[in-house]
Amino acid sequence: MTSPGPAIEWQTALGNAKLCLPPSHVIRDLLSTGVCVRCIFRLSGIHDRDCYISPINESELISFLEEQNEIECNSTTITNCCVCLGVLCPSCVVPEKSGADLRERSSVNELALLISDMVKGEQYQIDEFSLEVSLPPVITANERALRLYLKQKYEKEQWFKDTFLRVHISVKDTLKLVLNASLENYLAVQNVETLSSSFRIRLTYSHSETSQKLQSMLPNGHDSKKREKGSRENGSSKNCNEPDASAYRVLELIEDQNFCSQFQVPPGKVDKPCQLVVACCRTPTYIGGRYLKYSRNVSQSRWIIDDERMGETSVEEIIGENVRQICQGDGYKFHSAGREDIDVRMLGSGRPFLVEVSNSRIVPSSTEIEQISDKINHTDKQLVGVKNLKLVGAEAWDLMREGEAEKQKQYAALVWISRPLNVDDVCNLTSLKDMEISQKTPIRVLHRRSPLERSKVIHWMKIEKVEGTTQYFLLHLCTQAGTYIKEFVHGDLGRTHPSIGSILGCRAEILQLDVTDVKMDYFD
Repeated sequence: MTSPGPAIEWQTALGNAKLCLPPSHVIRDLLSTGVCVRCIFRLSGIHDRDCYISPINESELISFLEEQNEIECNSTTITNCCVCLGVLCPSCVVPEKSGADLRERSSVNELALLISDMVKGEQYQIDEFSLEVSLPPVITANERALRLYLKQKYEKEQWFKDTFLRVHISVKDTLKLVLNASLENYLAVQNVETLSSSFRIRLTYSHSETSQKLQSMLPNGHDSKKREKGSRENGSSKNCNEPDASAYRVLELIEDQNFCSQFQVPPGKVDKPCQLVVACCRTPTYIGGRYLKYSRNVSQSRWIIDDERMGETSVEEIIGENVRQICQGDGYKFHSAGREDIDVRMLGSGRPFLVEVSNSRIVPSSTEIEQISDKINHTDKQLVGVKNLKLVGAEAWDLMREGEAEKQKQYAALVWISRPLNVDDVCNLTSLKDMEISQKTPIRVLHRRSPLERSKVIHWMKIEKVEGTTQYFLLHLCTQAGTYIKEFVHGDLGRTHPSIGSILGCRAEILQLDVTDVKMDYFD
């Protein structure tokens, strides 16, 4: 048994839904005004997807209703709907930078196929998707103008009081209704209309001609243009949608009487359809773990001064670029629980870090993450290593920030003092527990840090003698996060007090420093 064809499907659906449609003289009026068939359906509250997905046009609708003895009027063809501006007529929409022209396409399925081809062409690995739609505010204004027109003309008729324009569907929801099922079919994954979906397909529609006209008609429209221009000049992308948001706010505040005096009611016909830009994006992918730094000539982040690189390379570049390549992302950001100076090694348990990869094409498996670890840990120079590398959720960012303020850190410092170290010195230093010190911002970082005074805690200290000398020793210590260890040793001209130098009553200098442990359970 063969399944019914598309024409039979929409005719059956429309036959079931025709009670929702307004009377024939109203449909005639809407069509002559320039309202497309799909907008008539959605304004009538028709939710059946079959009514929208087939390439039904005005002539076919009229022919169908004539057969139902509902309407008699001359055939007409609406090129661009005066309300949705062609959004619900994808054969009219011209996509920008998409490599295809939809003017040759005749159905919603063709638009869904174009979108799915773009997703597959970008080689995204997805198990679900959400569809986001951005429409120009002029569509909201057009719909309101049509509503007010129908209210003025048909308010007293019973059909208007009962259903019409009370149970309508928005343009955005209608577009999602007709596209989601087709996209699920072409992409072979489920649509999830939640904020938790990691992969998003965004359709951005614009109509510059009518949008500019709308901005000029709105109160404070000139200010909105100035804000938009200022955002562009400042290179800011954060508020790129501010003019649209402002327009929506102003439209909500205008009373009907003022709206009718400022806008064309019903909305005028348009010559050009909306422009469509299709973009795909995955929410950030986070890879976390602990890093070790074995070199005293590697900075944590890329360090350039006067176009000259400081250090041989950076932890950020070694780890971040390897992670980005595996994830096939557009870029990455490197976050860590604190930092060490370029001449300080990070040993022991390692320092917790996160690599935030933007717009990953794939989410790496445990095997692929092991490949990242192996590649970093087995380079010829072995400047940096990683451990406990794993895929983590966005909550890891907050946990790392919270833990950073609470964590304890352990160090090993090679110290020289100006006189021989004796037994009393060792006893004196090792007996100090949870000692509070005061530190002003070190002189060496005053050019980039605020001049503040901070209270920090030295939890414990241990002394390891260096064989063959009495003026050199290894100082092992555990401190509160954020303690400046170099300054705690030499005192920073009295800006840190007490210090190793002041406790021992002599000059003290730090020659080498290693971080040996950063206590943070989440990244163990």
